[in-house]
Amino acid sequence: MNKTTLHLERPQPNQVRRADLAPATGFAMLVDGRFKTEFLDQDAATKAALELLAKYPMLKIEIYDAASKSRTPAR
Repeated sequence: MNKTTLHLERPQPNQVRRADLAPATGFAMLVDGRFKTEFLDQDAATKAALELLAKYPMLKIEIYDAASKSRTPAR
């Protein structure tokens, strides 16, 4: 009698982004001083930040520019 075996492929682990390291390129949204989401352009980062700020006004949300290494508050 032949036994069938089940081979399960394990998914590759995703690369974990550390919240204390700034991105090298693009823009990022900081929520209460932690890097959360990366964006390719400033407009997308600002739009996401304003949506989050409208939903949760108590958060401190900033946009980080990797090229100039500066932070701008979302308003």
